[in-house]
Amino acid sequence: MSSSNPTPLEMKSYTVWDKPTRLFHWINVILVLTLTLVGGIMMYRTELGITELSGKIGLKTLHVCIGYGFALNLVVRIVWGFVGNKYARFSHMFPNANSKSELLAYQAELVAGKSPQYLGHNPKGKFAVLAIMLLLVVIMLTGLFRAGTDIYYPPLGSTIQSYLADTNTEPASLKPYDETGVNAEKASAIKPIKGLAGKIHVYGVYLLLLLILLHLFAVIYTEVKRQPGIISAMFSGKKMIQGQPKDD
Repeated sequence: MSSSNPTPLEMKSYTVWDKPTRLFHWINVILVLTLTLVGGIMMYRTELGITELSGKIGLKTLHVCIGYGFALNLVVRIVWGFVGNKYARFSHMFPNANSKSELLAYQAELVAGKSPQYLGHNPKGKFAVLAIMLLLVVIMLTGLFRAGTDIYYPPLGSTIQSYLADTNTEPASLKPYDETGVNAEKASAIKPIKGLAGKIHVYGVYLLLLLILLHLFAVIYTEVKRQPGIISAMFSGKKMIQGQPKDD
């Protein structure tokens, strides 16, 4: 009586993440961390000894200028989500009508001790990517709004100045955190909206940082336990898959 061992599944290399997708990912990581650092300094500037108005405006200006890079990077990624390669497109990255059944099937395979392989994001990862992208957009929009209301920077700065300027006051003459020439009634009217945008922006960042930590944990766990090579793929663009990928 003879016995035979099953033939090991062949490892095959697939080109998955194109260069624009990889560039967005790492540029976004750098900019989010930098913006968080500058934002933290802004929040605790008094404790750090930054008490002069010029220091406050300087930090805000730095934060906004870095934020423009963040916004541009995000807008490019959104465009690329419609014109990039198969795995860069939102139609492949985000949940769809079949996501519920895919998620249940994925969970069933994990419970059975299998390690399903994916070229793109697995069914759980698609929901995480959608949440992160939505948060990035919210953070960008609220940040641009506060840039306009706080220091009168584009794209809304001139519009806010025109709205706030008192009668016979040149809108462009209004200065950040200076009530000279500002219509008090209009400033009072916009204050709650400004405050709400600020809270959404700050708590959006807190939630984003939490999701990033969960994302890192999930990626490392998946790399070690289920699908090696997903971390290196964000550098090389290539994934090594054992057997037939689920989403080929």
